[in-house]
Amino acid sequence: MKYIRTFNENINSSEIEAICKKYNITNYTINEDGSIDVDGDVYLYKQKLKVLPLKFRKVSRNFHCEFNNLTSLEGTPKSVGGDFYCSSNQLTSLEGGHQTVGGDFYCDSNQLTSLEGAPHTIGGDFDCSGNQLTTLEGAPHMIGGYFDCGDNQLTSLVGSSQHIGGYFLCNGNKLTSLEDAPQSVGGDFYCDSNQLTSLEGAPQSVSGEFRCRDNQLTSLVGCPQIIGGDFDCSVNNLTSLEGAPKRLGGIFWCYSNNLKNIDYLPKTYKKLNIKENPISKILDLFTKPDEYDRISNREDKELIMDFIDREMIQQDKLLVNRLVEFLDDIGNPISREELMELLKNDYEIR
Repeated sequence: MKYIRTFNENINSSEIEAICKKYNITNYTINEDGSIDVDGDVYLYKQKLKVLPLKFRKVSRNFHCEFNNLTSLEGTPKSVGGDFYCSSNQLTSLEGGHQTVGGDFYCDSNQLTSLEGAPHTIGGDFDCSGNQLTTLEGAPHMIGGYFDCGDNQLTSLVGSSQHIGGYFLCNGNKLTSLEDAPQSVGGDFYCDSNQLTSLEGAPQSVSGEFRCRDNQLTSLVGCPQIIGGDFDCSVNNLTSLEGAPKRLGGIFWCYSNNLKNIDYLPKTYKKLNIKENPISKILDLFTKPDEYDRISNREDKELIMDFIDREMIQQDKLLVNRLVEFLDDIGNPISREELMELLKNDYEIR
């Protein structure tokens, strides 16, 4: 332990030493203003604290003050070399805290209404989920890891970080648009369980998965055109695949929509899950669906593309005679009457 002359009027060296001993803080330096620098970690979680017992200036490694009753970050270090955790407190603001965080920054499960005061740059992950945020104004400009702002009250992504090294998650908000979304995402992009009516504003290239399930989408226009992993737009009200990604590395998940045709389905797709759509009743007649994907081999893929090319469905009108001929050609004959009975509730039969 190292001493530096005098301290502020509210606390003296003996009191600081006693507090450090109580909370197992070692390798510290006491500064002139009564703050301390710690060469190592600080663990103050689950201590029922309403305020921090000390004023910290620098912590070389990790700083933990989660699971307390803190209402302010006053006294937290201005510089943290590792991770900073203040989750599960009663914080309404990030003002008064840190300026630099080398690792992760977790402020989830508080009562934050603003991100003003957050560090400008975070080397690791940034998690502000489970708060009462309506905007991302004040969010870090650069995040090296993932950015989780799910389960808030966001109606807009204004203020969002534009460069994120890991995944971006904004599930469980009130978003109607992806305008102002990050345009550079190193991992997955999740915007499930919002109120999206459009994908306009989404990044046009996502290295990992892109998920927009459980929204109010009727179109895929604005969707990323290059997705490295799976694309999941299930549980919406899609009536068309117009705007679907041109390049997809994983499975195309599109179940529980209102698709009556699969026009615009790119031929580059490797696997397709499209169950619980009107069109799936027709595809079931000539493909071999399993629990996860429908296009599982070259034969299935060629059949589906042949089905699209023959234009048996025109909007919501089904040309039954063309479908009967197609099924007969591929060795799966079925009568016109059987088809009409099977599909009469989903299509206008022609």
